[in-house]
Amino acid sequence: MTRTTPLRPLDIELLFPELAAYRGTTTRLHPRPGSPELSASSVGGPMLWPANELWPMCGEAHGRGRGHRPADIRRYRQVLATAWARHQDPGPTEEERELLEGLRREHRIAGASETDPLPMIGLAQLYRRDLPDLAVGPGDCDLLQVFWCPFDAHGPSRYDLELHLRWRRSWEVGEVLTAPPQPLVVGSDRFVPEPCVLHPEQVTTYPFASLLPDGLCARIDAWEDSVVEEAEQSADANAAEPIRYQYDLSIPPGWRVGGFASWHSTDPYPMDCQTCRTPMRLLLTIDSSEWDGGSGSWKPLEDRDLPTHQFATPTEVTVGRSGELNVFVCPDDPDHPHRWSIQ
Repeated sequence: MTRTTPLRPLDIELLFPELAAYRGTTTRLHPRPGSPELSASSVGGPMLWPANELWPMCGEAHGRGRGHRPADIRRYRQVLATAWARHQDPGPTEEERELLEGLRREHRIAGASETDPLPMIGLAQLYRRDLPDLAVGPGDCDLLQVFWCPFDAHGPSRYDLELHLRWRRSWEVGEVLTAPPQPLVVGSDRFVPEPCVLHPEQVTTYPFASLLPDGLCARIDAWEDSVVEEAEQSADANAAEPIRYQYDLSIPPGWRVGGFASWHSTDPYPMDCQTCRTPMRLLLTIDSSEWDGGSGSWKPLEDRDLPTHQFATPTEVTVGRSGELNVFVCPDDPDHPHRWSIQ
């Protein structure tokens, strides 16, 4: 089933023709729960990984011997989904509540060391053939695979993520690893993605407002203020939410590749390659939600009757405090180390 982004509430280029020079595209991934095949782009699906190649491991020293078992997390989600899907008396029964309580229990791994090899979790694999805005990888690589450590215990703050990107040529993979190693426990259920098939859709996008020329940004801000003021003075209680550049007209929410990064939680800061100082390009956005109250105008037409609280988080992945992870890559040499920001 395809996913179709509704037309924008208005054509922003009619109000600000200069924006045409900054127009870009991004490919919304529209992940939805399913059973992705090995040869397909997916979130949380099987990885096309060579049997003779070492699976990505986190070797940084941090606690890894206490947490939740991935199998318990998946079972918890299944039980809860089944309970709420019942037509009569939806919600967990007393027996199910007891089961859910047990599945949420933390476990300790006896003898675990802070430096034991820790298998990373396969987060996504993306084929260039499916995603027109996926940045070109090294050489003629056509497949990007994304992994992360299931503990946010890295870096100087000990609260950072550890992300691993792997580009490869899919046609060179021979025998496939059918049972990749899995962490015995994870720091949080938000690191464990639900298997999702993708429904890619390319849409128009524009830069974050404060990255536009000062004069144009000021005019957009003034226009937004007037729209909000008009809405506040309206006596119509059923009037739609005021249209905003950031939430309705520029950068869509949800998982996507390419386009422009949002900087709604921090002021924009230079995202330059630390190897060659080249300005980096947005590669991938990993979002905690596909739409919400502030970005409801992006809700696909096919999902318009679905309640947000049940269907807006299909991957079950949460970044930070329900934010988004923007991953950047060097356009001159994708082999240079990537960078990322959380918004």
